[in-house]
Amino acid sequence: MRRDPDPIPFNSPMIADGTLEYIRQTVEAMHTSGDGPFSQRCVEILRESIGVSRVLLTPSCTSALEMSALLLGIEPGDEVIVPSFTFSSTVNAFVLRGARPVFADVRPDTLNIDEHQIEPLIGPRTRAIVVVHYAGVGCEMDAIGEVAARHGIPIVEDNAHGLFGTYRGRQLGTFGPLAALSFHETKNFSCGEGGALLVNDDSYFERAEIIRDKGTDRQQLFRGAVDKYTWVDVGSSFVLSDILAAVLYAQLRARDSILERRRKIWDTYDREFRGELEDWGVQLPTVPEHCGQAYHMYFLILPSLEYRRGLIQHLAERGIDSVFHYQPLHLSKMGSRLAPGGGACPVAERAGDCLLRLPFFNDLGSGDQARVIEEVRAYGRNAARRATG
Repeated sequence: MRRDPDPIPFNSPMIADGTLEYIRQTVEAMHTSGDGPFSQRCVEILRESIGVSRVLLTPSCTSALEMSALLLGIEPGDEVIVPSFTFSSTVNAFVLRGARPVFADVRPDTLNIDEHQIEPLIGPRTRAIVVVHYAGVGCEMDAIGEVAARHGIPIVEDNAHGLFGTYRGRQLGTFGPLAALSFHETKNFSCGEGGALLVNDDSYFERAEIIRDKGTDRQQLFRGAVDKYTWVDVGSSFVLSDILAAVLYAQLRARDSILERRRKIWDTYDREFRGELEDWGVQLPTVPEHCGQAYHMYFLILPSLEYRRGLIQHLAERGIDSVFHYQPLHLSKMGSRLAPGGGACPVAERAGDCLLRLPFFNDLGSGDQARVIEEVRAYGRNAARRATG
């Protein structure tokens, strides 16, 4: 009797060596809340490896973005420029403060915000430019930085995909005064749910600590700067549990081997698909020479929505899970309400219809990856034959 091969998930969270031991240490130390020993170890690794002076672990990337909106003093009526092709958290953080999103289209090669569209979108109420380093490939930060500096507008980097990626040799997350990281289970480094705020401008740090700690100056008490702490500002509970930090620490310690493994998976997909799939009208990822990518995902931009639907079904019937990605925010129910008549974003719209992400995770085996590659090719060959009669 034929035995069906084991299913291949789109994502599978990694449990790094030492994880359970670190969790045990956290529980035995009776410090499972935030800012414990493992939180501090994670902060030190991030500070030293990225080259930032201030890192605050948060419960999610969304939390870090919400802190950014508070730190920038976003108020009702303000405008924030964001790419349409991103997750809702990127814009929700600012909408929660009353801002109106101004959606920009993305580049057809990297799917990052189109740097040429930013300046025409700037108005008297623009208070921030939010960039997303899609798939861990850096936006064109030289051009974006020049526009931001010319108008005196801060940049916020949504670097959920790009930890340890670089742009012209400089770490992503270090170009704006504030940047957000994600440690969700779908990311290269994960602890189930988690994030971090990178503070590249020290003038924001004291208030960032207060906002993160329910609007109190408790951290100053711990440093001996005050003799008691009190409520001094708006804030919320934006602190990551030390149990989750223990999970994250195990992965950050293994960051070099994790990145190398992901590089090999990405390179294998790219090597096997280059040429043949392109001949069938499939667009493969573009990584500019001046960008050191983070190897976050491998995606295909297929010729049509129908092609994508067919390929997803073909793979699913063979036990392979593949998923599309963002739906353009300017076309969403909320986006249409907040920014009516905001204009078309044709590149984002095509990506929303045609982009497909393939299985990609730290423990993806070579045999399973070979199955994915062969089934994508098989579907493409059949599609090509049908197209030629």
